[in-house]
Amino acid sequence: MKPEHYPNHPEHLWQHFYRMTQIPRPSKQEAAVRQYVIDLAEEAGHPWKTDAEGNLVVYVPGKHGLENAEPVIIQNHLDMVTVKTNDKEHDFSADPLQLEVSDGWLSADRTTLGADNGLGCAAAMAVMTDTSVKHPPLELLFTVDEETGLGGALNLDASLLSGRVMLNLDTEDWNELYVGCAGGGGWEFRRQLDTEALAPNMQGWQLDLRGLAGGHSGIQIHQQLGNAIKLLGQLLAEGQALGLRLAGFRSGVAHNVIPREGTLELAFPAGEEVRLRELIDTLRQRWLGWLPGVDAGLTLELQETDVEQVLTPMAQTRLQQLLATFPHGAQSYNLEQPADLVDLSINLAVIELRNGALFLESSFRFFNDQESLPLQQQVLALADLFELDVSPNSGYPGWQPDFDSPLLALGRQTHQELFGSDPAVKAIHAGLECGILKSKKPDVDILSFGPTIRGAHSPSERLKIDTVEPFWQLLVALLGRVSSLT
Repeated sequence: MKPEHYPNHPEHLWQHFYRMTQIPRPSKQEAAVRQYVIDLAEEAGHPWKTDAEGNLVVYVPGKHGLENAEPVIIQNHLDMVTVKTNDKEHDFSADPLQLEVSDGWLSADRTTLGADNGLGCAAAMAVMTDTSVKHPPLELLFTVDEETGLGGALNLDASLLSGRVMLNLDTEDWNELYVGCAGGGGWEFRRQLDTEALAPNMQGWQLDLRGLAGGHSGIQIHQQLGNAIKLLGQLLAEGQALGLRLAGFRSGVAHNVIPREGTLELAFPAGEEVRLRELIDTLRQRWLGWLPGVDAGLTLELQETDVEQVLTPMAQTRLQQLLATFPHGAQSYNLEQPADLVDLSINLAVIELRNGALFLESSFRFFNDQESLPLQQQVLALADLFELDVSPNSGYPGWQPDFDSPLLALGRQTHQELFGSDPAVKAIHAGLECGILKSKKPDVDILSFGPTIRGAHSPSERLKIDTVEPFWQLLVALLGRVSSLT
């Protein structure tokens, strides 16, 4: 059910976005939402094609005098990040999102909203279904599996596309035009650690860390958000001297999400619970002294549990050393762009330790792949020192900024005429699919823009409602003018 005060203008866009929030669409489970787009295309009589990966292209004829112009690509991804708070019961594979409107923002109840990139998808569908929009022939590209490694774009059959101008609608700051994005890569690490039976004088405990903000590991990495893995690793380092023994460790949900929650299964000398709680309270106060304000909700809750096996002292020491030395965060900043544009970063994203079996996942982002080489060497050297088995994840290219782009010039001029202000021109420290698509179609001129979204990849994701209509106005105006470039 739509919440009270759900927006209704532009009508087609908001209708399609609402439908997308009611159709589950985790990465690799996009069949239902893809079918929704196909049904719209067939209802309007538009042809469509899919490739072997599941990417969809809908071909929309030009309208209102632009029938014979060259085609333009509008590109978005169908999937969404699926993150919720610990107290929220929600099955992202089956349940619709529960939307909320408050103080001019649209969000979902304790889950990601999927405005990244569902709002852009809805805008593309609105162009298809709103017959009043003047536009050239369109190739509406809906990719899959973006959020778990850009798999749809990496495996796209580019022969489905003929356009040489592309509008990507997957950025998250209104009044900004983007002409570059980071590339990236990552790894998975595994190792079996030695365990031993728990001594009879030890009590089992479960420690839950909650309340960090979490967020996008690219566009928010410079905000110094708390990383649950790093914080709990510090607790291990200080607790081992007091007799703390580790049995299990779980934190993180995906390579591109800063981990916001974590759980330790541990043991501590029986009867000495007070010392353990004092350590936890001391560390919490210490962390709150330097964490950003959005992490002020940090909690650490302790409850008794059954523990049978723990890491040996040597294995536990090696693990805490690994977590202490593993890099996380912004590594270098762009010297020419604003200070919040990171050139190189890394996210320690996921850990799982169960019955001695250790799994770690990390990803890195860059604008210049050569600059990332020392960081890659550092991580692989750590993996060698700690005898980890390494599996690299698929990398993807960046999109080098082109400040002389004719499409950028048209976008700036159109924005100025519509709104009386010059938009900021930026690159984004995130893995837009533009870099991959540019590598597959080197002759394409690309511009990316979108409404304001905050907290992407976290349960606090929200969409600023009053930025959607001007975003739509810019999209429609550009479609009416872009044929002048070809």
